[in-house]
Amino acid sequence: MAPDTALADPLFAERYGAMLARDSRFDGQFVTGVHTTGIYCRPSCPAVAPKPRNVTFYLTAAAAHEAGLRACKRCLPDAVPGSPEWDLRDDLAARAMRLIADGVVEREGVPGLAARLGYTPRHLTRVLTAELGAGPLALARAHRAQVARTLLVSTALPVADVAFASGFGSVRQFNDTIREVYERSPIEVRAAARVRERSTEPGAGEPAASSGVVRLRLPARPPFDAAGVFGWLAARALAGVEIADPAGRYTRTLRLPGGPALVTLADAGDAPAIDVSARLATLADLPPLVARVRRLFDLDADAVAIDAALAADPVLAPSVAAVPGIRLPGALDPHELVFRALVGQQVSVAAARTALTRLAAELGEVVDRAWSAGPGGDGTPVRLFPTAGAIAEHGERVLRGPAARIRTIVDVARRLDAGALVVAPERERHDLQADLLAIPGIGPWTAGYLAMRVTRAPDVLLTSDLALRNGAGRLGLPAAPAELAARGAAWAPWRSYASMHLWRAAA
Repeated sequence: MAPDTALADPLFAERYGAMLARDSRFDGQFVTGVHTTGIYCRPSCPAVAPKPRNVTFYLTAAAAHEAGLRACKRCLPDAVPGSPEWDLRDDLAARAMRLIADGVVEREGVPGLAARLGYTPRHLTRVLTAELGAGPLALARAHRAQVARTLLVSTALPVADVAFASGFGSVRQFNDTIREVYERSPIEVRAAARVRERSTEPGAGEPAASSGVVRLRLPARPPFDAAGVFGWLAARALAGVEIADPAGRYTRTLRLPGGPALVTLADAGDAPAIDVSARLATLADLPPLVARVRRLFDLDADAVAIDAALAADPVLAPSVAAVPGIRLPGALDPHELVFRALVGQQVSVAAARTALTRLAAELGEVVDRAWSAGPGGDGTPVRLFPTAGAIAEHGERVLRGPAARIRTIVDVARRLDAGALVVAPERERHDLQADLLAIPGIGPWTAGYLAMRVTRAPDVLLTSDLALRNGAGRLGLPAAPAELAARGAAWAPWRSYASMHLWRAAA
């Protein structure tokens, strides 16, 4: 783009201005490709600003790689939270990016990725190349390289294990990719990080493979209300499956594609980040675990934009000021969240926790007790949450409550187990809600709640929710559903985050 016309493009001008200001809020939202140097940088890179004619902005690192650029060694453009675009958007490209981050291409290939999204591989490749500047293979390759760099600088895993855990098919392919992207060998990437990051990047250089435990740190986009998510998890923790401390520690069992895992998540404290410790059945489960933790804690949310929009409402403004960077908890296991929602509708959090704990005790699979720090009687995780198949087979015997609700839960379990109902992050939100509403016994609250938390829908306001309405009343907002919906229209597209403020007020 010529210098006299580049800045005439409003989007280019906005991104160029962010780059000139070295505005870290834009890190991860795009990268700056500098064609005279052959590198790409994060917007906040301290290097001398390039001229507009030498710059191209890319939505993904993969697009920069495809353009022949390599990552800047100074600013490490992939050592940042991911783009909030993939949660805010609900188009094909965004849903594909959610799956790529979860490692679907490594497990199922591009045909499997396309099948999950309901398109042919050729059409998917065409759309991603047109919108993101790279096809699914290139996007997956860039994601593998980013995961590998994170593991190299923040764990003590042997290089061969890093290659496998990152999803590479061979050590040679891993070495070639790292050299191409970072212009260094994997060992040189690790060595440079040890020198540079001892004091500048929290968490880097920590040992991470002792006693079979992998440890790493996941950065969040600040401001970051980690305490709010830990408090949410603590209020809903099921003894035997998970144990949570609202002060900032959460441990649970979890099913991953390769087998069971025991995961501990902790507030980093000295940085806006989450520290992860995990025992995994296979290192190949590390990328999907990372993707799910990022969703659970909403690490990539554009908290500055969300807070600014909600603070424009004078009634919400004090809550935003008191809790900057509030997060929308996601789901580590979408099927599990379905049953939590079905059991929890129209009852208190405490009553739902009691019922779900009993369900897990009766039908949950016991994992290796040697993983746990205690015998399980103190709440230490020793069981996996029941599968849909187990609930479908035994739910009528174990569940308590109204017969109609039990029938709905068992019906949903059978549909999930048979694949007739798909509840997953890649679902198009309106389609998911429509599928759920077509099931007898599921209403708008359950459908909206699951869309909010499973697909990270940012703009859901559950005006029928009693706790949410109570919170609205305590803040001085209208509590009647129709009036609250009318008032909430001004909070779009962040009504899910406004809901978190209302629920917090109710609690």
